[in-house]
Amino acid sequence: MYQKQLAKDGEWLFKIRGNYLNSVVILSGVIAYFYSTIGPFESAEHNQIWFWVSFAVAASGALFRIKTSGHAALGTSGVTKDQAVASELNTTGPYSIVRNPLYVGRILNFTGIAMLSGSWVFGALTFLISVLVYERISVYEEEFIRGKFGDAHTEWAKTVPFLWPRFSGWTKPKYPFWIRRCIKREDKKVTLLFSSVVLCDFAVRGFDINNLPENLAWYYIWAAVTATYIVIRLIRLFTKTFDGIS
Repeated sequence: MYQKQLAKDGEWLFKIRGNYLNSVVILSGVIAYFYSTIGPFESAEHNQIWFWVSFAVAASGALFRIKTSGHAALGTSGVTKDQAVASELNTTGPYSIVRNPLYVGRILNFTGIAMLSGSWVFGALTFLISVLVYERISVYEEEFIRGKFGDAHTEWAKTVPFLWPRFSGWTKPKYPFWIRRCIKREDKKVTLLFSSVVLCDFAVRGFDINNLPENLAWYYIWAAVTATYIVIRLIRLFTKTFDGIS
């Protein structure tokens, strides 16, 4: 009964999951504005370390998703917001060390972006809420996959953890890395990661354009990533380069 309730909650959360990242990014900027520092410490050096740790956590989540998306079978792990899809059971690559690698990546990504606000409280809350949300979404998806693949899913689930990756048992991905699929799935997330860095920095400076840092490296990187994102979106809109890629 409890499992069915989790799955029911997960189905609803699955359909609105696309709003989570935008919300975390916006809240991070708001908190950074009022917090007015890049970290929770009094020492500038320690706050700088906090920033790099925050970025590393967020980037590691993004990279894990990129690795997963690039190797996943077509017709699986899709971007649909309507219902779970699975043309086959992914069990290799990242799926050989954790059953829900995309959501592990999302939890890390969300947590790191929240930490960029400079608030460890917001970072901790985001981590806990993300785990609860994606636990339920994962239960919903696994109920669907179990119903479709039966014994194959049961055997895979016996040794591969649900949301906490194991440190052994890696199996070479069944499919080669497909860059176009990866771009279609992850371009927005990568852009929002760098947007978060710039947004939080700008917020800490009171959104004052006259108070920009002397070193604008992050702003240049963000501009380049955003420009690339726009080009990709135009390619998707006016060509068939990404057609048929789920």
